[in-house]
Amino acid sequence: MKVKSLEWIKGENGYLKLLDQTLLPHKVRYIICKNTDIVYRAIQALAVRGAPAIGVAAGYGLYLGARCIKAKTPGEFLKRLEIIAQKLISARPTAVNLAWAVNRISSSVHKLNSSSVSEIKKQILLEAKAIHREDIVTCDKIGKSGSGLIRNGMGVLTYCNAGLLATAGSGTALAVFYQAKKEGRKFKVYVPETRPLLQGARLTAWELKQNKLDVILLCDNMIGKLMSERKIKLVVTGADRITANGDTANKIGTYQVALMAHHHRIPFYVAAPLSTFDFKLRTGKEIPIEFRPETEVTCIAGKPVAAKGVPAYNPAFDVTPSEFIKGFITEKGIITPSHLYKEIVHV
Repeated sequence: MKVKSLEWIKGENGYLKLLDQTLLPHKVRYIICKNTDIVYRAIQALAVRGAPAIGVAAGYGLYLGARCIKAKTPGEFLKRLEIIAQKLISARPTAVNLAWAVNRISSSVHKLNSSSVSEIKKQILLEAKAIHREDIVTCDKIGKSGSGLIRNGMGVLTYCNAGLLATAGSGTALAVFYQAKKEGRKFKVYVPETRPLLQGARLTAWELKQNKLDVILLCDNMIGKLMSERKIKLVVTGADRITANGDTANKIGTYQVALMAHHHRIPFYVAAPLSTFDFKLRTGKEIPIEFRPETEVTCIAGKPVAAKGVPAYNPAFDVTPSEFIKGFITEKGIITPSHLYKEIVHV
């Protein structure tokens, strides 16, 4: 697939080019970001989405803001940079890669406190580009870590979108499928529509079809039936934040998928880079859950489907307890929840 979720164009005077995912699959259109505010709005509106992609976009967004700061001293510059950083972090509170990328860049430039303002600005762009490159490599490694789970003739299920559109590379969960295809295995990928914003129907099904995988679209309420018929043998999803005990926040609806998989004894795996693990939080109860506008539930594609005045409940994420997760597919291999802290915390 030729489209990219995001791309930095040119050098220090360049801009961020974001694929507007709110228009897919019917239109391929890009947002040109030349300042932080545009990046912030794109993240909030889900024009760019997926934890890794949000992190990469935020890194460039920080540079776009830094580029406009007029400060005489590094100290003054860094104070103003922190305001921009906190604004970007506030765009979406659940996906930890957003704060991780912004804080990584902020930490790197604070080490240059004795440098000139122009040198600090250059370092911000260099670090943003490094995060971008690393994500591409990490996605490939995740794919190779998990591809052996897929066998010929298997039916696999994913949820929401954790592919090329959600990262700078080949994805997290979908990277596993792409790698298995490269290795010559044939299998079916079942994709639930993922209400309320239909990321499965609009994005995942489209992306997999573009890449010539055997994809079948489902309504969200068909998953249990297919599992009971043994048509699904494996579940692989992405993640937005994973706590120290392995509890995992992902798109709303993931928890019930994990419960059904557990009931039917179907292995449930989470594919995510190490940057998605948040060891500052002990359990999923500490994860901040983003709530989004009621209209996302009461409307589809901007058209009302509920009676006027009916209220709606719209958390963007839920948390799957680690007891329902067989393993985490990372760039360092597959790690079980019981070995999570021991194997990752010192990486």
